[in-house]
Formats: sequence, C-alpha cells, structure tokens
Amino acid sequence: MEHPYGYIKDGKVFLKGFLGKPDREIGEVKEDETSTLNYFEARFEQIKDKVAKLKADIQENQNKGSFLMKLIHLRDSLFESDALGDFIPLIEELNEQEAYLNEIIQSNRTKNLEVKKGLILEAEAMKNDTDWKETAEKFKELKLRWIKTGPVDKEIHEEIEKEFNDAVQTFFENRRHFFEGLALQAEENIKVYEALVVQAREAHDLPDAKMAFEISKRIQKEWKEAGKVPAEKRQPLWDEFSKLNNRIFSRYKRGLNPGPQMHPREVLKKIEAMVEELKKMAHQPSSFQITSRAKAIQEDWKKLPQRKPKEANLPARSYQFFMDIIFEKAFLEKLSHSKYEDFDQKPITEQNQIKSSILKDLLHRDQTELETMQSNSENFRVQTPDFEMMMRKKLSGLKRKVDVKNYILKQLSPR
Repeated sequence: MEHPYGYIKDGKVFLKGFLGKPDREIGEVKEDETSTLNYFEARFEQIKDKVAKLKADIQENQNKGSFLMKLIHLRDSLFESDALGDFIPLIEELNEQEAYLNEIIQSNRTKNLEVKKGLILEAEAMKNDTDWKETAEKFKELKLRWIKTGPVDKEIHEEIEKEFNDAVQTFFENRRHFFEGLALQAEENIKVYEALVVQAREAHDLPDAKMAFEISKRIQKEWKEAGKVPAEKRQPLWDEFSKLNNRIFSRYKRGLNPGPQMHPREVLKKIEAMVEELKKMAHQPSSFQITSRAKAIQEDWKKLPQRKPKEANLPARSYQFFMDIIFEKAFLEKLSHSKYEDFDQKPITEQNQIKSSILKDLLHRDQTELETMQSNSENFRVQTPDFEMMMRKKLSGLKRKVDVKNYILKQLSPR
C-alpha cells in the first residue's frame, strides 16, 4: 500500500528516503494498513508540534542562545523518527532557526568579549594594590561580574580566562605572602619578647641591685624596639615583664635611700621580734586582723637594711616560713567559704576536714611541680652563677610551699 511519504510492504511500514537518506523501516502493520498509516501520520503531527513549540520558545525568551543545543538534538532526531510525513520543511525550518541563533550567539559573544576585556583591565589596575581588605572585596565583586558575563568564542576562551585569572591570582598571592610574612615575623618577635622576659627574671633574682637595674634599663629599651605581635600574645608577657622591672627598680631605689643606719645587733633583734610575733600568729585561726598585721610586718621588713648580718640568715628563713603560713591559711579560708556558703555554720571538726581536703589537693600539685623541677634541674644547668642561683631559689621556694602546707595540715589534724 502506497503513501505520499512511505509505503507498506510484506506487513512492514517504510518511510521513503529524503535528503540522501535511504528508505527506512519504521514499524509494522498491527490491525489493518489504513489504521497503521493513520498512526504514523499522527506521530508526524506530534513532531510538527514539537518544532512549532521550540520555534515559539525561541521567539518568546530573551536568552535565545540557550535553545541551540535543544534545536540541534531535535533536528538530528527527525532523521531517526518513526513517523510518516514531509520532514524536509521541518528540517529546513530548524536550519533557519539555527542560523538565527548562531547570529545572536556570535553577536553576544562579541559583546561578552568587550565586557571581559574591560574586566581584565580593571583586574590589571588593581592586582598590585596593598589595601588588602578593600581590594579583596573589589576582586570578589569583579569575579562575580566575570561569572555572570556569557561565553566568548572557543578559540580565545582559554586566553581570556588566563589573563583575568592571572591578574586575580597575582593580588591574592601577594596578599597571602604579605600575611604569611607578618605571621612569621610575629613568631620571631614573640621569641624576642620571651627572651626579654627570661632576662628580666634572671635580673630580678640577681643579688646585686645595681647590676639588676642596669640590665633592666637595657632590656626595657630593647622591648620598646621589638616588633609587632598580636595583642593577646604580647599582653601576658608584658604583664610579667613590667612587674619584674618594677620590682627591680623598687629594690634599686631602696638601695639608694637606705634610711638611717642600724647596728647589726639591732637588725637581728628586730628580725627575731618579728619572727616571734609571726610564729604566734601562724598558730592562730586566720582572721582579717592577723593578715592585716602580717602585711604591716612586711612593710617593717622592707625598711630593714638590704645587707643583713650573717646571724640573721636562719631567723630570716623562719620569717618567710611563718609569713607564708599566715597568708596560706587566709587563702585556704577564702577557698573554703567560696565552696560552701554555710561554711561558718558547720562544726569546727567539719570545717577542718574541708580545709584539709582542699589543702591536700593543693599540696599534691606543689609536690608534683617540685619533683618535676628536681628531676629536670640537671638539664637546666649552665655555666653562669646567676642562672644556678635562680634555679636554687625556685627549688627552695617550691620546697617551702610544700613544707608550709604540711605544717598547716598538721595543725588541722585531730589531736
């Protein structure tokens, strides 16, 4: 059975060849030849509708170039479609639409190239700026405009992209190198500050007040000349550094104005009187009156000559020991009240148990620190006598803290 665009042969439906294509089998007869031909004609009408719809979409939409690939796929599918009809006008119509789209796309790509060249000029003008924050924001906005700008011809796409990206990368690489340099310099500067703090500690522990003062003046000048570091890292170092230098200066100033000269026997007598009073106070429960009196005795001690007689060495150690007991007991009292609001209402035995428990925790920490310092002291040995003296003073101070806490624990234990 014949059809203007095909035929039926041996129960098979064929589409006549067109545009150089051979005849092609597109189906077979199901019920009868007429209904079969009607079916394939209807399929052709559906294809016509698709072409018409695509053409309407192209006309109605602003971004016409986005339909190019859809058009090409639809046109290619016409050569493989199982339908009966005149495909040549449809293909020609799609060819016309493709030419129309290519013309629009080429025009857009020319415009896109001009826009992107302008963006490259902007990027080139900014790539060596050192206003890092503001320029970085400008580059982010520039990159967004670049992304929103459509494509250019494939032949120059890579070249254009490289020009723009090179300019952008130059700025951000410069910025990265700058901040990496700042970070490295800050690390070196921190080492300088830390070294100055160590020198301040060593000067503070020197027995010669004048030598300590001379070192203090030098390292304070070096501190002012040291480079920048983040404030949060510099501040703790400065707190310790300034405190040590203030103490060095105070000691030096006292040495310049020693006050009236005292006979060594009188000095020893005053020290022994202070120790005797402190010893009595150290055996009493902590109170505001006792800590106030201890502070007053500290002020009297400062008024004594810096150089004390040899006979005062042992009483001086007792002075420090009992003074530490008084302030340790005051600290323990404060901790106990902070942990228990009703501490004063508890029986004395329970109060002593609470204090003992707190004190044992503090003692364990001090003992651990002392043992660590003792075991590592060999590693810190150097040839300078001042450093060795500093280490001995630290070990002595830690041992005294342990002895003080053990002494108070013994007082608190039930008899």
